[in-house]
Amino acid sequence: MTEEKELSVKDQIHAQITGALAGAKFPIPTPEDLIAAFPNGADTTCCAGDLKMAAGEAGKLLKPADFPFKSAKDVADVIVTRAGL
Repeated sequence: MTEEKELSVKDQIHAQITGALAGAKFPIPTPEDLIAAFPNGADTTCCAGDLKMAAGEAGKLLKPADFPFKSAKDVADVIVTRAGL
């Protein structure tokens, strides 16, 4: 069994979000800047099990008060929590 299979869906999505934002410059002040920070913009997709989530869809879970984001971990924490994972 691979290490990724042992992770929960929440942990896999969290890791994929933080990985996708590894090269981003923080703080990220706006939703538009966050989407632009993903490698494929709104089309960047995270997959785990039967779950598929595009950055554009995940962005709808964010609120203006969430910004600015200070790290990729902060972004991933908010998205997985609001998505109910």
